[in-house]
Amino acid sequence: MSTLTVLLYAAGAFAVLLGILHFTFPERFGFLAALPADGAPVPPYRLGFYRYDMKRSDLRGIIYVMNHCVSYAIVAVGVFDGFAARWLGTFPGALASGTVAGFWFVRAGTQFYLGRRPGDWFVVFWFALLGALHVVAAFQ
Repeated sequence: MSTLTVLLYAAGAFAVLLGILHFTFPERFGFLAALPADGAPVPPYRLGFYRYDMKRSDLRGIIYVMNHCVSYAIVAVGVFDGFAARWLGTFPGALASGTVAGFWFVRAGTQFYLGRRPGDWFVVFWFALLGALHVVAAFQ
């Protein structure tokens, strides 16, 4: 077993654990406390001619929709990495690994929305490292 395969297995285990934990983040991080059920009305959503009158409950729902979709994607990335020995060196594996690299790079860059504290830089570095690992895997 190659070092790259072992690193992908470790990245996969991390991703599955992170993805499972991610499902709990709206409660863990107090998202709903930051967006209370009562308060000032929110502006309507508009896209061209389309208009949707948003309620606070809609925004709370969007938090869950987006968080759960990301959680699922992270778990799926981890499962994909768990099969690294089967896809490394294949064209479909390279395409998927490149896509996963992009996911981790986007995740790294979006950390700056939270700030630029030392912990934020660590998170940026960590996710960029996972992206780089998948770039290397894509070119095997």
